[in-house]
Amino acid sequence: MKTSMRWKESIIGDHIELAYGDGLPERDRKGGKYPVYGSNGVVGSHDRALVRGPGIIIGRKGTVGQVTLSKSDFWPIDTTYYVKLKEDGDIFFWFYLLQTLGLSQMNSHSAVPGLNRDNVYSILKQIPPPTEQRAIAKILSDLDEKIEFNNQMNKTLEMIGHAVFKQWFVDFEFPDRNGKPYKSSGGKKIDSELGEIPEGWAVKEISDCGEVVCGKTPPTADKDNYGDDIFFITIPDMRGQAFVIKTERRLSKKGATTQKKKELPSLAICVSCIATPGLVSLTSGLSHTNQQINSIVCNKDTSPFFMYYKMLDKSEEIKSMGLGGTATLNLNTGNFARIKVVVPEKAIMDSFHKTVMPFMERILSNSIENDGLCSIRDSLLPRLMSGQIRIGNPHEGRF
Repeated sequence: MKTSMRWKESIIGDHIELAYGDGLPERDRKGGKYPVYGSNGVVGSHDRALVRGPGIIIGRKGTVGQVTLSKSDFWPIDTTYYVKLKEDGDIFFWFYLLQTLGLSQMNSHSAVPGLNRDNVYSILKQIPPPTEQRAIAKILSDLDEKIEFNNQMNKTLEMIGHAVFKQWFVDFEFPDRNGKPYKSSGGKKIDSELGEIPEGWAVKEISDCGEVVCGKTPPTADKDNYGDDIFFITIPDMRGQAFVIKTERRLSKKGATTQKKKELPSLAICVSCIATPGLVSLTSGLSHTNQQINSIVCNKDTSPFFMYYKMLDKSEEIKSMGLGGTATLNLNTGNFARIKVVVPEKAIMDSFHKTVMPFMERILSNSIENDGLCSIRDSLLPRLMSGQIRIGNPHEGRF
């Protein structure tokens, strides 16, 4: 490994101390502004902090070796270590470096997973001087801050979309023909099996709004069914995602051809119905799903954005319907397809689609950008931490 003489080869224990967190049972947490960290991240909040931030928390028991950063003051509980610098250095640099040490593979206990800090201390690494630590950390932190900014923007845009959906389709305050709020302006309502709804609207089943497709898993024994061609969506790919832009596994063209009727176009609405019912995401391209997911391919008169927010609105109902299963929560395709929904007049639905489309397009764009930024960060991280890529004077903006 080619590095400058300014990088010092030494053991980790020469530079940092892993201090024990302090017990704070859930019953004693006061619910204040300071995050409480367990071995797998934030587990609550408290009215005072144990450690000044920014700081690093490492899983000691349970989720061994998970490295978490707190930018604010915090309280690490007794299943964790927190990092103390023994000398001048950059805490953000150490956050990134610790992620490259394979701490999650260093379980030294048998019954309950545990991390022995002496094993961490003994790791030999090339450590750059503080000035270069700060330069390295800034590059990686800038990428992470942009990712977090996009995530926060997406949450805000989704909240706006939810607010518009609720105003129009729950409170019935959509713009009437004169551009005024329908309900407040005395808009006429009629009785339906789901309660009063605006005149001209209808109660339909999900299957009336589009084709319901239950996913399927191609035979895994045939490795040629899997490759790099087509998204294969499973429940973990949907968590926290308005659009599924990447999947843990992909199908080959051969694998997709074996179940052509399961193919989903862009903007199909995926709803998890087995094991973890109630998650909702949109497809961002040609996709298949496994059998735990039912999807709606909307007909030409139904907005996929309307159905996306409608399924989010029905999430709790879908969860409760899934409680009918035995070993696992399970909402079968037939019962899913027969769920009743209130459907507005086409003109209102089209207007809603046009209203939220800029939000949804930006959410998709941000998600795709974040995927690229994550790839850049993950590629740079080991190279920067090994000295394979060296940073020049950060004020000159050069490598």
